[in-house]
Amino acid sequence: MLESIKQVLDRKGHDVLCIEPDISLYEALRLMADKNVGALVVMEEGQVVGMFSERDYARELEFCSHSCLKIKVRDVMSKEIYFARPETSIDEAMAIVTETRCRHLPVMSDGEMIGLVSIGDLVKATIDKKDFVISQLTKYIKGVP
Repeated sequence: MLESIKQVLDRKGHDVLCIEPDISLYEALRLMADKNVGALVVMEEGQVVGMFSERDYARELEFCSHSCLKIKVRDVMSKEIYFARPETSIDEAMAIVTETRCRHLPVMSDGEMIGLVSIGDLVKATIDKKDFVISQLTKYIKGVP
């Protein structure tokens, strides 16, 4: 049963797609499409400086409609980043994404990004936890060891 963000990352993997803030919006969207992901971490000089998601693009559609080749990710990315730590509980991470309305949390340990969890990862872990509890209660009620 998964309890922490570390356990979620251990199950799903630690790979994170990152981009630099000065690539074009088109390049970022192409990478997202090619990799079938909804967000990219924006890194500059080894530091997380933003998140770029489908949502960021949709919110700036009027601004971006002129030329996705000229517009830089830095111009439309989310600059307010919320993080999780490996020891953050799944419930706490779910509270962060719910309260802040963000959909992706970079996972930081000792100032270094070690992974990324999405709201989908958190929902899956929450459902798995509830399924485990239901299974255990069912066994208890039926008297099965």
